[in-house]
Amino acid sequence: MTATPGLRTCQIASPDLLRSTFRRHAAGVAVITARGDSGPVGFTATSLTSVSADPPLVSFGIGTGASSWPAMAEADHVGVHVLGEHQRELAATFARSGADRFGAPTAWREGPEGVPVLDGVLAWLVCRIVGRVPAGDHRIVLAEVVLGDPSGSGRPLLYHQGRFNGLRD
Repeated sequence: MTATPGLRTCQIASPDLLRSTFRRHAAGVAVITARGDSGPVGFTATSLTSVSADPPLVSFGIGTGASSWPAMAEADHVGVHVLGEHQRELAATFARSGADRFGAPTAWREGPEGVPVLDGVLAWLVCRIVGRVPAGDHRIVLAEVVLGDPSGSGRPLLYHQGRFNGLRD
């Protein structure tokens, strides 16, 4: 069954309407990392977007109440990691408040510009932050790609209906 353009079930704009609508939208899963004053920080993002090919720019959203926001607000560079379907637990760890995100079993190393780079991902980028745009209770971060590696193998991890899922054929 699909939604039809009728007015019987429409709702006034609200945070719940937006959340309910986007639970139906399958999104790729990424982890964004940065070097913070007290060590590495990171979070799971489903808002990663390719913005421009020339220059190569990406964007992602982060809530200003997120534990990673203070470091992201000050960072010059970030790591962007596209997760594979074999990384559901990693995605959950970086999404969980209060989790030891860089402790075992997370495998990572310090990469270019001091950015934490996660192991075993489908692709990763190191990006220079070029802008932080206020957007309600979030900031949209614009970042220019400096370097990366798209050679990981596997299928992408998706987020849909509040769960991490793999693709189905």
